[in-house]
Amino acid sequence: MLRSFCALLMLCLLATSSFAEGKPDRLPNVILIVPDDMGFADMSSQGAKGFSTPNLDKLAGQGTRFTSFYVAQPVCTASRAAFMSGCYPNRVSLQGALNHTSKNGIHPDEYLLPEMFKDLGYATAGMGKWHLGTVLDFWPTRNGFDEWFGTPYSNDNTKYHPVLADEMPPFPLYEGERVIELDPDQSLFTRRLTEKAISFIERNQNRPFFLYLPQIMPHVPIFASESFRGRSERGLYGDVIEELDWSVGQLMRTLDRLKLTDDTIVIFFSDNGPWPSYGEHAGDAGPFREGKLTTFEGGVRVPCIMRWPGHIPADQVCDEPIMAIDLLPTLAQIVGGQMPTKKIDGLDVTDVLTKTDAKSPHEALFFYAGTELQAVRSGKWKLHFPHPYITPAGEPGKGGKPSNWGNNQAQSITQSGIRGIASRHGGRVEDIELSLFDLSNDPGETKNVADQHPDVVARLKKLAEPIRADLGDSLNGVEGTGIRAAGWVN
Repeated sequence: MLRSFCALLMLCLLATSSFAEGKPDRLPNVILIVPDDMGFADMSSQGAKGFSTPNLDKLAGQGTRFTSFYVAQPVCTASRAAFMSGCYPNRVSLQGALNHTSKNGIHPDEYLLPEMFKDLGYATAGMGKWHLGTVLDFWPTRNGFDEWFGTPYSNDNTKYHPVLADEMPPFPLYEGERVIELDPDQSLFTRRLTEKAISFIERNQNRPFFLYLPQIMPHVPIFASESFRGRSERGLYGDVIEELDWSVGQLMRTLDRLKLTDDTIVIFFSDNGPWPSYGEHAGDAGPFREGKLTTFEGGVRVPCIMRWPGHIPADQVCDEPIMAIDLLPTLAQIVGGQMPTKKIDGLDVTDVLTKTDAKSPHEALFFYAGTELQAVRSGKWKLHFPHPYITPAGEPGKGGKPSNWGNNQAQSITQSGIRGIASRHGGRVEDIELSLFDLSNDPGETKNVADQHPDVVARLKKLAEPIRADLGDSLNGVEGTGIRAAGWVN
């Protein structure tokens, strides 16, 4: 009762008084749209071929494209744990991707983005893929969401798995905390999620709302509805992206119709890069190396657009390095929300969003794969420590199958290490030596210049020392002192 009263009082105070200069006179709505495995070059404005994204292009024209926007890990659960908590996923002990056998999830004591909004009196809803815990103890409705419609984990954890279909359970679709369908028609996911999202906006148009839309596509297996199948020159993948673009357009037109556009922050980015092993059913990382599951730029640098008329500059491109962990502290600053009491890693990047000449507050960004600290970026420089990585085993796959399909002996889904993942998804494991790349001249990370710049190597190594001690690094046998436990159930 006291928490509800305080939230109501804060809403009243904010509604009747102005924010500091450059801030709104009312609490803005926030819409967070996160497609699954979309590539950096899967928008027309960033070089898409064989399909078009007019609604995303329009959104970018009304806002800013952030071309050095990173996710914290190149895989689903870890990436989501990071932007929901404001932490590197290693801090909250959620690396990799959960599946139907997982008994762990986001710890109930972590203070997540939807909880921050809910405590301010926002209406909150999520539609799509959760992936932060498959049991109800870790469910969206236990973590700040008033409404939830979606799935607990990835859509390949089903009868459509490319190599383990026979051992997969029926795929559950939830409304709130209740399963309403098993093995739903995946071709209708994008449309159904969009319709649910529009309904939520319409029902909450007269109060501040937070809408989280983690789209299930274009993670393999990919599906488009009948209205979009066969429309693009790029085949099914292009059809899927055009339908996702349609979804963005529907949401933006809803805001226009309800006169909510100026009062709504829209943030669009992918949870990680594309999955190269799946070839024609995978996205395009553009100029960047590799993709999902790797800490090369193709895995962690993702498409990102943000729009907030009158605050985020229109028709701009920002190349300052920022990360999805920055969303929680930045949005908390904008709306006057409570910050987590536990340590987080994200920084307030409001100035980067709202000023054309602002610099990133990060001296360095760090990139883990699982528990391995694999790379660090500072300014134009990116240093890879020696580490193994997954690359396609052969020619990219076709028809929804991974590279080298039929030739690998697939390990059980419970084998989540790099070789287990490679065995199921057409990969082979290679190694990279200590390598320094100048991203301003070599965004594809092809030319190792470590020998030419030993001073830069030494500086980036030193920058990595505190994070390695704090969050650990299994490559060097370091156990971090700042790691918090995930939630677990028997």
